[in-house]
Amino acid sequence: MNIDWAALGFVFGVSLVATVALVGLFTLGIVGLSKGATATASGSGSTGSSAALARTGAYVCFGLCLAAVSYGIYIIVA
Repeated sequence: MNIDWAALGFVFGVSLVATVALVGLFTLGIVGLSKGATATASGSGSTGSSAALARTGAYVCFGLCLAAVSYGIYIIVA
């Protein structure tokens, strides 16, 4: 049995980078939602726009996570 170690290392590296990126993106989404909730709960006048911006950024992060997972499933199925 002959193992292509270079290809195995490449797959490992890409998997590691993709995993860290996806988890980081999801974490940014959760932080954005919590910042938005905190800004909304504090009730200050200027935090309304920052709460909306944090919420929008969180939704963008979650959308990118969904797109990455959907693309991965597409690659596996195709």
